[in-house]
Amino acid sequence: MTHDRFYRHQRAWRDFQTFLPERLRLDVHDEPEEAHWEWEGHRVHIDRYRSTLSRVRIVLHHGVGTNGRQLSLILGAPLAELGYDVSSIDNLGFGMTGVRPGAEFTYDDWVRMVVAFLAHARAGDDRPIVLFGHSAGGMLAYHVAAAAPAGTLAGIGGTAFLDQRVRAVRDATAHGPVTSRIAAPAMGVLTRTRLAGVRYPMTLASKMSALVNDKAALKILRDDPTSAGNAMSLRFLRSYLTYAPAVEPEHFDVCPVLHAQPDADRWAPARLSLAFLSRLHRVAVTEAYLDDAGHLPLGDPGLRQLLDAVHGFARRASP
Repeated sequence: MTHDRFYRHQRAWRDFQTFLPERLRLDVHDEPEEAHWEWEGHRVHIDRYRSTLSRVRIVLHHGVGTNGRQLSLILGAPLAELGYDVSSIDNLGFGMTGVRPGAEFTYDDWVRMVVAFLAHARAGDDRPIVLFGHSAGGMLAYHVAAAAPAGTLAGIGGTAFLDQRVRAVRDATAHGPVTSRIAAPAMGVLTRTRLAGVRYPMTLASKMSALVNDKAALKILRDDPTSAGNAMSLRFLRSYLTYAPAVEPEHFDVCPVLHAQPDADRWAPARLSLAFLSRLHRVAVTEAYLDDAGHLPLGDPGLRQLLDAVHGFARRASP
């Protein structure tokens, strides 16, 4: 039996938020509502700011070094102050989500879970939904939009759109060349053995040293097993690196796309996302650049620009 976990009992995010502008620091009066949604035996944690007046709902998704509460801090709470109905999800293996004992999940399950959550969110509520992801969450937003039934999403956005099938992307975002050129291919062999479930630290799999551009903040995140200090199975990592979308970008016609690129991103520079986004010919792509912002932005003006970009994009998606 999985016991629900809550951010209200965790210190790491409270320590992390001291590196954010004071206006973004939460206390007991403005923390999001915490809920768990059951999916295939997993207890998926959701940060939620409810609003019956919001004409559009926004769903936030973390990357492979962050969690839903960090997205609530930098974007969810500010969007809620503007009147939006916002949910921030913890996917399998991250944050406060409880994974079903013995489950052997892959990145494919990440995509399936978000598709199912969106169907759950739309049941009895036909307001349009915008899905926005940080880092790997940006590409996940694309994968979800490509896999979900028509009409599920009114728009998707992200701070990065990284197609890990491309060697140049793997080389740039992996922990180092050994991980990219040797460890990644080796995972393909190991996942066909009993070692598929071995957990591999994300600090060794990805360029976690570039998650934020502040060493003290980075230490907090790397020491947090619910975010950058996490470890994922070789099975998951292999599926993440090789996932093929249901629709390739040349044929994607589902909804408009927002790309909000931090200009001081040492993990995922703009060229990596633009190589993918340049293949989108059938939908509108909006570009926004965040000044003085690292991969996970910590300060202004980048965080205000991120809020403005998502706010403007969501307004265009509303009826």
